[in-house]
Formats: sequence, structure tokens, C-alpha cells
Amino acid sequence: MARASCLVHQAFPAMGSPCELQFWARDQEAAEAALGAARAEVLRLESRYSRYRDDSIVAHINRVAASGGSLSVDGETAGLLHYADTCWRESDGLFDITSGVLRQAWDFKSGRLPPGERVEALLERVGWQRLRWSNPVLSFPRAGLELDLGGVVKEYAADRIAALARDMGVEGGMINLGGDIRILGPRPDGGAWRIGIRHPRQAHGLWRTQAMADGGLASSGDYERCLVVDGVRYGHILNPRTGWPVRHLASVSVAAPHCLVAGSAATIALLMEANGPAWLADLGLPHCWMDVSGREGGNLGQG
Repeated sequence: MARASCLVHQAFPAMGSPCELQFWARDQEAAEAALGAARAEVLRLESRYSRYRDDSIVAHINRVAASGGSLSVDGETAGLLHYADTCWRESDGLFDITSGVLRQAWDFKSGRLPPGERVEALLERVGWQRLRWSNPVLSFPRAGLELDLGGVVKEYAADRIAALARDMGVEGGMINLGGDIRILGPRPDGGAWRIGIRHPRQAHGLWRTQAMADGGLASSGDYERCLVVDGVRYGHILNPRTGWPVRHLASVSVAAPHCLVAGSAATIALLMEANGPAWLADLGLPHCWMDVSGREGGNLGQG
């Protein structure tokens, strides 16, 4: 017998991305209340961690970092910094939330490569190891660093919304924050959600599909923001050691119990270049990848 349910849907822009929420619950009021609370949570996290807002926590941290100094952070921010520190260690320094400063050299709308000396100069301001993190105190012995939590906040938001919605009586749903996906239970008919994975070299093309009834799915690649010079594609994922875009893998998608883990794993694999596929295999999470020559591997979206 089909279960009585109410499916609600909302689309809105946030965190620089199109966002979409679909929730179902046995009670319409509960489903709609969860939808409103979920959107409010996305906007709350955007206001706290956006690098574009002068009143955000990230902006406050970066004002301290610009001149050198120390500050104490709240528990939620500490959790994100602790996770970023873990990713930095697990990636041998490749996942680095200080590398956002490199965007000052890279304008992916210009069609031009930045001067090498400009990139080299900015590398002097990159390096998680240049600061000191001892919860809850963040210290910048050297002035001029800055942090960018954009690589973790959207995925963290997806997981936060899933927990919030479940607490409010949602029995199933899909959260899509700019391609970072979190599933929190099956569709109203009991079936899995079918999630499409974009083809990195075919505009609007579908590469694979993944059936999901719970957990997170995230992708990283060189196709969202990029420039092509002399036939060579330069994507927006920048190696913090060289200041230049990664050039081996075109796309990586990872599934994990939490969207935050899926997103950071996909990005780390991309940053590891030719070592990415082996690292993903050792990680043991469902994944798929395609390199810039079109070779592909992984088990995500198969079977």
C-alpha cells in the first residue's frame, strides 16, 4: 500500500549556486516547516562564512590575518577548521584553505594566463603550516595570510540541513546545493533517488547516474570555471604548491555517508593528479573519475 505523504519542493540561489530542496513527510505542515528551516540554515551559513561579506566570520578572521595576530573562534567555526586541518594532513598539504588567495592571479573570464611572477608572489601567502591552530585560538605569526572556507561550507550545509530536516519529521528527501548532493531517505514510493553525474567534456551531457537512498555525493572537476589557452584547459582547482591548475583528472565524483566527506575526497583526488585514482581506490568509498585524455575508472554509477 502506498504511504500517505506530502512532497514539497523549493529552488533558490545561495552560496553562489542554484540550490534545490525536495522533502517529503506524512504531514504537509511538517514538510513545509522543514523546507523553510532548511533554506534559513543555508542562508545562515552563507552569512557566517562567505568571503564576499564584510560582516562574516571569514572576513573577521582575514582582517586579523592581514596584519598578523590571534583570535578565538566559536565552536562551529572551530569544527570546520579542525576538519580542514585533518584534510590538509591527509592530503599531504594539498587541501589547503589558505590557497584561496591565488584567485587574485587567476581570472577565468579573461581568457588569459596570469604572469608567472604574480603567481609566485602569491605563493608566499599560501600555507596552512604558516599559521597556528590550537582550538579555539587561531594565530597568524606572519601577516598576509587569508582563509577561504568555500571548499567545505556548502557540503557542511548539506549535511546540516539533512540532520535538521530529520529532526523536524522529514522521512525522505534530496538536497542539492550547487551539485553537492545529500540524500536523507528514499522517495515517497520507497525507491531510491537517481542522481545524474555531469559529463566533464560534453555540455549538458550525462556521464553516469547513481541510485541513492541515503548519504552524500559530490563532484569536482575542471569544467565549471576554466579557461582554454592554445588548446589547453586550465580549471579552477589550484595546486597550493605551484599556484597553477591541476592538469591530470578532468572530473572526480565520490559518494560517502556525509556530503562533507564526499566533497573533500573528490577535491583531494583531483589535487593528487596522477596519484588520485590510486588514492581513491585505497580510500574505499564509491567513486568515479575521468582524466583529461578520456580514460575513466571507478565503480560509481555502475550496476
